[in-house]
Amino acid sequence: MTPRYKAVIYDCDGVILDSIESNYIFYNRIMAGLGRPPIDRLCRLSEQVLHTYSYLDVIEHFFGDDPQKEQAIAIGKTIRYKELMPYMRREAELVETLEQLKGQVELAVCTNRASSMEMIIEDFGLEGFFGCVMTAGKVANPKPHPEPLLKVLEHYGIAPLEALFVGDSAVDMQAAAAAGVPFIAYKSDLPALAVIERHSQLLQHVF
Repeated sequence: MTPRYKAVIYDCDGVILDSIESNYIFYNRIMAGLGRPPIDRLCRLSEQVLHTYSYLDVIEHFFGDDPQKEQAIAIGKTIRYKELMPYMRREAELVETLEQLKGQVELAVCTNRASSMEMIIEDFGLEGFFGCVMTAGKVANPKPHPEPLLKVLEHYGIAPLEALFVGDSAVDMQAAAAAGVPFIAYKSDLPALAVIERHSQLLQHVF
């Protein structure tokens, strides 16, 4: 079948990976290093921020003008991705879906991770799928700004309506809207072109 779109763009955390536990561990190590209590896991706002925003934006949220902010950034830089990997898992049906999309559409990642995406691709068996990996470290303005998505479109030389963006958060939804890219909500009730609970359900919207 002929695809309706030329590219499918994926967010990472919450879409490619279930990584919420690793994110709590990362930021709680920063808090512990500063002698602060752990982040309240019952606070929905805190969960959304640490799971969806870029590293510096998360630090800004929790520290603002606090004099310990620079120290928090420094502690974060000492925490290695490999220490957190055991607390991540690949989402079910992802690889099987990517295999069906590969060669039919362009595939890309658009994430607010800054430096670990290449290692994630290698460690979770995702090599050879994504022709463009756009991270917060490659842009001046991470999501929810449209810049990362617009750079993906530029990379492939396609128009916004020729791509789909699969995300799970309001940050993803806002970036898609600002870029003019149709949005697919994964395991989320956000307003979207479609809401999917399994990766395989994406295929019916692409073909």
